[in-house]
Amino acid sequence: MRFTDERLSSTNTYSRPIRTDGGGRSVRTDRSAGPNCPGSLIVVSNRQPYRHEYDGEDDGDERTIAVDEPTGGLTAGLDPVCQRTNGTWIAWGDGDADFDVTDDRNCVAVPPSSEAYTLRRLDLSADAVDSYYRGFSNRVLWPICHGFTDLIEDRPDDFEWYRSVNDQFATAVADHADEESIVWIQDYHFALAPRTIRDSIPPSATVAQFWHIPWPTPETFRDCPAAVDLLEGLLGNDLLGFHVDRYATNFLECVERTLPSAAVDRKRRAVRYDDEATTVVATPMGVDAASYDRMGRSVDPSRLSSFLTTNGIPSETVLGLGVDRLDYTKGIPERLAALERFFERNPDWRGSFTFVQKATPSRTEIPTYQRYGEFVRNEVDRINSRFATDGWQPIVYTDAYLEADMLAALYRRAGVMIVSPLVDGMNLVAQEYVASSSEADGALLLSDRTGAHERLGTHAFSIDPTDTDGFARQIADSLSTPRHERRRRMSVLRNRVFERDVDWWMATQFDWIRSVHDDRRPDPTSDFDPDPDSPEYTSLV
Repeated sequence: MRFTDERLSSTNTYSRPIRTDGGGRSVRTDRSAGPNCPGSLIVVSNRQPYRHEYDGEDDGDERTIAVDEPTGGLTAGLDPVCQRTNGTWIAWGDGDADFDVTDDRNCVAVPPSSEAYTLRRLDLSADAVDSYYRGFSNRVLWPICHGFTDLIEDRPDDFEWYRSVNDQFATAVADHADEESIVWIQDYHFALAPRTIRDSIPPSATVAQFWHIPWPTPETFRDCPAAVDLLEGLLGNDLLGFHVDRYATNFLECVERTLPSAAVDRKRRAVRYDDEATTVVATPMGVDAASYDRMGRSVDPSRLSSFLTTNGIPSETVLGLGVDRLDYTKGIPERLAALERFFERNPDWRGSFTFVQKATPSRTEIPTYQRYGEFVRNEVDRINSRFATDGWQPIVYTDAYLEADMLAALYRRAGVMIVSPLVDGMNLVAQEYVASSSEADGALLLSDRTGAHERLGTHAFSIDPTDTDGFARQIADSLSTPRHERRRRMSVLRNRVFERDVDWWMATQFDWIRSVHDDRRPDPTSDFDPDPDSPEYTSLV
């Protein structure tokens, strides 16, 4: 079973690993380069770094197996770390040839060209995927963490499947862990696994997790089914990371209100529960800024011209851009409403400004997502019908797959980038745009409800995505701001994005992991103090 709507990636023959920019993912020969894990790394994620699929139809002859590298900054960033540490990556195997290339333990050496580390695949049933992934993960945890409690669908058996899959991952970790292992769990699909892993691996091994989406307020979290189970599971971690301070604070408050026996030290950002200590940290994730800058500069101009021509966009048009999954958290209808108001109030821009909305269908098996996608497309059609002329339309909507280098070229070409989620854990698209803007004369409109706003908001054009009039004014202001002012703003943004890129984020995570791995865990009897005001904490974040 596959999620082709979310795994928009390239394929090539088995003998040559590739990446979404069309070239081979670099297999680093210098294994000392980049962030270093303090032990033997075991990564746990829903998504796998490589997927194997049959190339072409089954015509009775021997079929070629292709290796497919899924998109995503996290997988691309962690892959070289695993290569350097001869580590293990445990993930759901969703390719149709995945288990035809594994051994009797469901393991395969990757990347295919160098076999630098082990990929352990779990073979999940259709029922497990539907209930664990489409069910509890994305019908319960996703809406709760983003504050959409009215969209919670707590279906019978989903949570028990979620528990079962978490247990399967925990068992796989125990198969590979030793005394020096660093287990690094990724995201909200595995809230229960840390406790089970902690109880099944050597005490000297370290369990850490990064929660890539927001953590809700206690008032929102109280609507979560199995809230106690989730917190107890997460407190099996030695280290629990979030993007920004408010998510870490929300988590500590939820623990205080939900688990009365937990000892919460807000100043130290530490929790002691069931004789285990958990450090809670906030480290905002970055992107591979240098790669986006390089890709944006290197694309053949004729490819970009072809995209504009194909979509009926005159070459002299000022280009606005939005890049999102079709998810109700992304605020696309609110963005369209602001664009409509902008064109109402600024008729001089009709015909000379075109907004391109690149949308990626997501979780299309869930009715809420189906309805959302239909609404967005209908709104685009309605606005275009209102304002379009024979040679121009205000909004170009596309869900076509764009390779990463082409996307970087669009980022570079866009004079205005609108990132307007209603809520977002971090938002890497905003950082990708900044990194790709090598001329430094674009304008970033950024929702004040994103984690990225805490780092970029002072020099972006800050917006409240629900304030249609204010949003429309910021679009107009960004287009009319003098070039020297746009360059000043963008130069500051680029410095921030390059200084805190994905390598910085991983290095910071590993510094924290090293601190707990060396038994310097922050609790009232420990010498290690992760006080947010302390020099040690400040040097990390």
